[in-house]
Amino acid sequence: MDRAELAAFLRRWRARIQPADVGLPAGGRRRTPGLRRQEVAQLAGMSVEYYIRLEQGRGPRPSRQMIGAISRALRLSEDETAHLHHLVGEPPLPPSVMSRDVRPGILHLLDRLDDTPALVCSAARDVLAWNPMAAALLGDFSAVPPGERNLTWRFFTDPESRARYDPDGAARFALRVVADLRAATARYPADSGLRTLVERLHAASAEFRELWARQDVEIRQSTHKRILHPVVGPLDLDCEALHDPHRDQWTIFFTAAPGTPSHSALRLLKVVGSQDLAVRG
Repeated sequence: MDRAELAAFLRRWRARIQPADVGLPAGGRRRTPGLRRQEVAQLAGMSVEYYIRLEQGRGPRPSRQMIGAISRALRLSEDETAHLHHLVGEPPLPPSVMSRDVRPGILHLLDRLDDTPALVCSAARDVLAWNPMAAALLGDFSAVPPGERNLTWRFFTDPESRARYDPDGAARFALRVVADLRAATARYPADSGLRTLVERLHAASAEFRELWARQDVEIRQSTHKRILHPVVGPLDLDCEALHDPHRDQWTIFFTAAPGTPSHSALRLLKVVGSQDLAVRG
């Protein structure tokens, strides 16, 4: 616990908040800008003496519950709250449910990639966003109900999706996605959508049940993949997976080395996809 930095941080952010920002009357003249110490203590539900000791750098270590209360009282952002946790010596806990909102900048990036298949997945491999090339490569996700836009679900339940992998690639992918899904369930124990997905997979696939029982754990990484496309034929692709740690989401790019048959097939796929001739998965 860095008491000196914590005290300076609390004083600075207390001075930033005006009484009107938190629904308090301004009252008479204030000698210093921002809230009074007793007002922060009142908003946080703690004793004034305890809060004063924190700002003086001599207080005891606040609990996680108290950190949350101070954060709300000072109207801290998510990043500022995380910083407060680190100053106290209590690393912030990860969220208990997955984020499914994709950053606008990532969506703009997908729009600009008109020759490279790219998609965004949640920690559970829910497909959250994709570009037309990804739809041409893997199937039109917009034609699938939102609850089934999950790469693991499609692999184990949709024969057309599974047919895009050769036998060896399918076996490797099955191991990887189940291990990745198990890791996600440990990170997000309160996510009802994730829990429902696992239950549905158990009910739908004996293969999934067998792999789940292995207790393997693995978090996805960049890899190489062979995809058997029904129109342009086989493609040997590098799958670069870039992680957004703030949302625990992955942006996956499918590329081929220039001059290779797979690169030529991707160029053909761009034409095929724009003419809406690709077979939907």
